[in-house]
Amino acid sequence: MVHNNPAPDSVQTQRDWNRTYNALAQAPAAGNTALRRRLIDLSRRLIREVPRSQLADLRRRTEDQS
Repeated sequence: MVHNNPAPDSVQTQRDWNRTYNALAQAPAAGNTALRRRLIDLSRRLIREVPRSQLADLRRRTEDQS
């Protein structure tokens, strides 16, 4: 496991990603375009801000804190 201290902004972005993903999973197929676009935007931010080797650890940390 990679031990790191992600930036607070990255942690918040991952939490937002988790919430958006869960909302999209529960949303009806019609009218979920805004959620899909938000999820894509958050994914892009995470890819830019967090090294690939640390993404899984960040996801685990934010899931544990939810």
